[in-house]
Amino acid sequence: MIKIGIIDDEILARTVLEEYCAKIDNLEMVISTGNPLEFINFMHQNDLDLIFLDIEMPELNGMEILRSMLRPPKVILTTAYSEYALESYDYGVVDYLLKPIKIDRFLKAIHKVSASKVIEPKKNIGNKELQIKHDGMLVNIPFKSILYIQSFGNYLKIFTDSRMYLISETLINITTLLSENFQRTHKSYIANLERVTKATKTDLLIDANKVPVSAMYKVIVFEKLKI
Repeated sequence: MIKIGIIDDEILARTVLEEYCAKIDNLEMVISTGNPLEFINFMHQNDLDLIFLDIEMPELNGMEILRSMLRPPKVILTTAYSEYALESYDYGVVDYLLKPIKIDRFLKAIHKVSASKVIEPKKNIGNKELQIKHDGMLVNIPFKSILYIQSFGNYLKIFTDSRMYLISETLINITTLLSENFQRTHKSYIANLERVTKATKTDLLIDANKVPVSAMYKVIVFEKLKI
């Protein structure tokens, strides 16, 4: 059974998708909302296999929601506009449906999801180390020693208690290997929230290092820090 979420501020668009989902036996519609913040709060406590995500919405648009999720499920974007298509595929989006969505196009998108064998990424709750390839060798880095991770072009800088590692990887891919203590704070940063000693409106202080917090991630970061 594929657990579905629908996020669209247009009631008619949500209704159409709900009706389409009801026609397929292995789809279970878990949440359907037009409120992006309601959806983000839901995702903090629940797991989904696939979300239909509208792009043009008030408060937070679809791309902002997508960027904010540390471990997003499979995503099918829905919109009346096509200019976001190129950027969306950088986030592993399965398909891109232009409104009004026809049933045959909906079924084609669902087939792509089924063919990709929807699997919820492991959250590494039991893992205590991050394994990376550095200078041609496998290196295990204890999660507790990682301060923060910064995107640097096509590379990542992993800052730890003892040193900095430079690896060829993306923030999106490395998030699937991290524990629940790590959170995206900015388009270029992931922070180990367990190592935060002080927080301001714009930064987190981690071992005398300032990690920026952008407006896009502020609500999620501060909620996890219980601020």
